[in-house]
Amino acid sequence: MSWLPWGITLFTVTSVYFLDRWEHRTVKSIFDWVPAILLSYIIPALICYAFGWDFSQDGIHDLSKTFFIPLTIVAAMASLSLGQLRAIGVKPILLFVSGSFFIALFPVVFVAVFSHTDLVTETFSNKGFWKGVPPIVGSWIGGSTSQLVLKELVECPEGVFLSVLVMDNILVNIWTILMFQIIKKSNRLNSFLGIKDAMLPEGIREEDSKRWPIWSTLLVLVAVVLLLNAVMESFVGKVVTLSLVGLVLGNFIRGWNFRFSLKLGGILILTVMSILGLKLHFDLFGFDLHFFWFLLVWLLGHFLFMVLIAKLLNVNMAWVPIASMANVGGIATAPAVTAAYKKQWMPHAIILAILSMATGTFWGMITIYMLQRFMA
Repeated sequence: MSWLPWGITLFTVTSVYFLDRWEHRTVKSIFDWVPAILLSYIIPALICYAFGWDFSQDGIHDLSKTFFIPLTIVAAMASLSLGQLRAIGVKPILLFVSGSFFIALFPVVFVAVFSHTDLVTETFSNKGFWKGVPPIVGSWIGGSTSQLVLKELVECPEGVFLSVLVMDNILVNIWTILMFQIIKKSNRLNSFLGIKDAMLPEGIREEDSKRWPIWSTLLVLVAVVLLLNAVMESFVGKVVTLSLVGLVLGNFIRGWNFRFSLKLGGILILTVMSILGLKLHFDLFGFDLHFFWFLLVWLLGHFLFMVLIAKLLNVNMAWVPIASMANVGGIATAPAVTAAYKKQWMPHAIILAILSMATGTFWGMITIYMLQRFMA
């Protein structure tokens, strides 16, 4: 294992991390349209392409799967506070879960009903784009962490994965703009649909100010991963176990450092994506328009399904774009969209987005299991 892939990874993660936090107007506008995770994936590929290097078989990839990805999972799960989640209320959470349910099961129903169409037989089956569906489920429900785990679980080819990342990025940017507009019209939609919900969620309580130090938090997370690697070989088993251990750490350890766990998970996501980028060859990229239209129908269906559930639950329509962005957008865009309606609800949007991070992998595993029955 040479030092070059490590150097490229370190350069990429450092550059993207600090550029993403730079308040320069031009830089911010770039990251509004090209997210950090996509840049982290493309920059190493561009460097390797420019110098004619091929690190697709380097040992850094094995280390990523056995250490960095598991550490990302346990860090992300340990950032979820179930105590804060209770403050949101049952109805908004049920609405959020309904959106996740639709995202996870729509492609399965679509493949079952339209099994003889060209989209299924050619794009999904022959071109292998069905393996790009679980990473989309992971991205839309759980964010980048789930997307990476599900890519490994379904063994999504690099070319398909790049295509999925690009199409996902285009749709999420468009979707964010639409949700900004829709949440501003929430009161009109409530009147039109006869929704009379005026209940305000409880305030989010701050976690214990006496938090664990960063070094001890990191030591525990690393120790958990090393111990599990020593006793378990199954990657799926590690995903499930680390998710549960992360929840236990975050909710039963007094003074747990949620903020550091969340920040560490974000840095690790960039690291894993940069390592994946070392495998990428641009000649594998293929933008499939039929698959893009499928993604668009899938996303619109997710929204309309949540509108129906909001009507049935008689819950404020503002929760539909909030829950959708917590699913599809994530921890950055969900509170931003929420602020266009009520800034006081921004902490609730963040907690929903963290819940999304915690559950996305499991929804994606259900999608994989069910799709494999049709695609095998």
